[in-house]
Amino acid sequence: MTKIGVFAGGDLSYYHTDVDWMVGVDRGALWLLEKGLPLDYAVGDFDSVTQKEFDWIQQKAVKLVTACPEKDDTDLELALLTVLKEHPKADIVIFGAFGGRLDHGLANVFLPSNTQLAPYMQQIQLQDQQNLLCYCPQGSSRLEEKSGYHYLAFLPVQDCQLTIKGAKYELNEENFFFKKVYASNEFDGQPVEVFCPLGYVVVIYSRDRS
Repeated sequence: MTKIGVFAGGDLSYYHTDVDWMVGVDRGALWLLEKGLPLDYAVGDFDSVTQKEFDWIQQKAVKLVTACPEKDDTDLELALLTVLKEHPKADIVIFGAFGGRLDHGLANVFLPSNTQLAPYMQQIQLQDQQNLLCYCPQGSSRLEEKSGYHYLAFLPVQDCQLTIKGAKYELNEENFFFKKVYASNEFDGQPVEVFCPLGYVVVIYSRDRS
């Protein structure tokens, strides 16, 4: 399975390089070059870099995809659509999705709300020092415990009766209550089953600061 690392323009203090391809999104492309890492794709409108920096990106990128700043998709969405077109079965981990502008961070959390990205949601993860974010589509999903993450949270994007089985705190027809974020749940020695009747669920594995 092809693994793709996407480096966005937020906080990149946490990342790993265990990937087959590296994609720099806007200023993330410059960051890859400054770190001496490969720049397989550079994607964005590049409005956050100088002309000199862009010339360097243009010279070093194996593939360069530019866009006008006035567009419907964010730079990160454009990057994902670009690489998924060429690698439709790839597993993608996104670094630098958080720690910058709040509107960008929220847009990144809800990436599958882009209908072109929705079919690929189970192939996409967002990761930083404390959090690993993934997605459960409509219907039934099974979540496995991941080493190093103590907590589990659920954000259903539609107002619906979410079902959670096998977690420390279960949610079912008998005890259902509505919240936008079901935070601070935990694994209980077994996989967690999630049923979402509408839309999709943002799932966050997290840990406290060390």
